Amino acid sequence: MTELAPLAPAANAAGLLEVRSVEVAYGGAQLAVSDISLHVGAHEIVALLGANGAGKSTVLKAISGLAALDRAALRRGRILFDGADAIGVAANRLAARGLVHVLEGRHVFPHLTVEENLLAGAFLHRPGRRELRARLEAIYDWFPRLKDKRKTFAGLTSGGEQQMLAIGRALLTRPRLVLLDEPSMGLAPRIVQEIFAIIRRLNRESGVAFLLAEQNAALSLQHAHRAYVLDAGKVVLSGPASELAARDDLHRIYLGDAP
Repeated sequence: MTELAPLAPAANAAGLLEVRSVEVAYGGAQLAVSDISLHVGAHEIVALLGANGAGKSTVLKAISGLAALDRAALRRGRILFDGADAIGVAANRLAARGLVHVLEGRHVFPHLTVEENLLAGAFLHRPGRRELRARLEAIYDWFPRLKDKRKTFAGLTSGGEQQMLAIGRALLTRPRLVLLDEPSMGLAPRIVQEIFAIIRRLNRESGVAFLLAEQNAALSLQHAHRAYVLDAGKVVLSGPASELAARDDLHRIYLGDAP
């Protein structure tokens, strides 16, 4: 695949998501995230980078309202989506407002077909039959592999196809912002490149914003507008993706050796 040039700043960087001084603890005692602040503008791709255990998934779950499922609690800070408070709002209500979370691990319904999995994402807004078919065809245009496998049980598809399915199902909720957790995990490099290229195309052509939690810094910075680097639950570096990619000390910071 031809290497892509770094993205310019998003055309509309108006604040869509604001995370302000957030602190999250597990079981009321174990601090997982400490004083995290970040923002995602409308139509932006923002990468949340860090080694395993840096706090990336916890940040996403705090934003989407799913942290409580892991017995985690937001102890302080504010989270605003489209200017409105998102703390304490159920995940399904946030999804109805345009914020959807694709969890790490490609959660699909294995005994349903690919198309049945996709239809589960359309349930939120209950579109009419004609509109639903148009939305499905749009997903198949973004992910041609899914169209080829639409009658196949999801559990029999490859890891890459399941990741595409999870993203496609999220897109059927008509999101403005997708929280995407470790999309490259366990996938072959060629498939990862294909998925990231689709994410970039979705962002450019449909305006969907993405907050990507990733360990693969080089690939994420190639496709993002901006990035935050996390270490031990704190932001240790942030800035335009092109500038971070050019730093010769990023690897040291990324591994948690920042001063």
